[in-house]
Amino acid sequence: MKKQKILIRIGSLRHGGAEKVLVTFLKNLSPDKYEIDLLLNLYSGKYLKEVPSWINIYYLNKGEMITTNRIQDIPQKAFRVIYQAILKRFPKLLYKYILPNKKYDIEFAAIHGMADEILTSPIKSSKKIIWIHNDLSNVPEYTEEKIKSFFKFDKILVISEKINQLFFNLAISSDQKNKIARIYNPIDVEEIKKLSLESCEIQKIDNKPTFISIGTVFPQKGFDRLLRAHRRLLDEGYNHQIWIVGDGYDFPTIKKLVDDLKVNETAKLIGFKENPYPYFVQADYYVLSSRYEGYPTVLFEAMVLAKSIIATDVSGVREMLNDGELGYIINNDEEAIYSGMKYFMENPELAAKYQEIIKSKSLPFSLNNAVKSIEQYFNN
Repeated sequence: MKKQKILIRIGSLRHGGAEKVLVTFLKNLSPDKYEIDLLLNLYSGKYLKEVPSWINIYYLNKGEMITTNRIQDIPQKAFRVIYQAILKRFPKLLYKYILPNKKYDIEFAAIHGMADEILTSPIKSSKKIIWIHNDLSNVPEYTEEKIKSFFKFDKILVISEKINQLFFNLAISSDQKNKIARIYNPIDVEEIKKLSLESCEIQKIDNKPTFISIGTVFPQKGFDRLLRAHRRLLDEGYNHQIWIVGDGYDFPTIKKLVDDLKVNETAKLIGFKENPYPYFVQADYYVLSSRYEGYPTVLFEAMVLAKSIIATDVSGVREMLNDGELGYIINNDEEAIYSGMKYFMENPELAAKYQEIIKSKSLPFSLNNAVKSIEQYFNN
């Protein structure tokens, strides 16, 4: 059987939901069926070592992501931006010098930010596929016209029913509607359970309710709202703590907010952890405080570990939590985050009911089914 030759593009393999999902997917593909080149804008990230050895990795730049504007970092940061802009403007240079003599059957944008790079490929015969992980209707720079430009792809893979509906409503023909495919993100349940058994250097304080939130630290995740709700609850006498696991360009801002709110003793910024699952196990409740999402895979991870969940009503949440059966869905604002946390602390028995329901359910995701659903669009 002839192998499919595939180019996959993504920014980097730093910590993030889309990056993790991509690597989980790659680990479950067969080298007998595919010949894959993975092209990164930046050769960086925790998931690099998890990429199977048979996959060829190419990159435009190497090193850690530069998230500050320190004078000593500006030359390198400027070089990276200009270099990537040139290759984006003149894609034939990329395919001549970085991917020389490469021909692909499929070119795959693993995130929406790689759309232009795939669509401007000089290989006109390849099938173009994009994987949409975010509800772009909530991203200011994505106008209706810009979102419609995704119909230039041969297939649009979307990870939630809300995103599916967004594209379906914008489609102007049956051909465009047929390009949209709803898929589940691949989740390795057994791996999550195994990793959750590892040791954790931080321990929950007895009888003190502990809320955990995990994600890349930038404004989308709403950690600022979570911290302000935390401060307000402390002022009202609700003794509890918060753990935030993750890193990102907004980490200094969130750290300053912790200092400004004087919650250093009760709000722990744990930073990036290669294995976050032992922290799930230690905590009582999971909080999703996001302003917007595509399909927050972290909620499935919380469900695998039977955590009671509070989640803002963003894309994917109602679908994942079965319209509130598997977790407490709140309005998308700071007041609701405060009220939701207060509700769980005042009614721990109701929070525990969510845990029991989750344990009794057959969760609606399967690693094998998710991988197969994506493969069918590679193969057809």
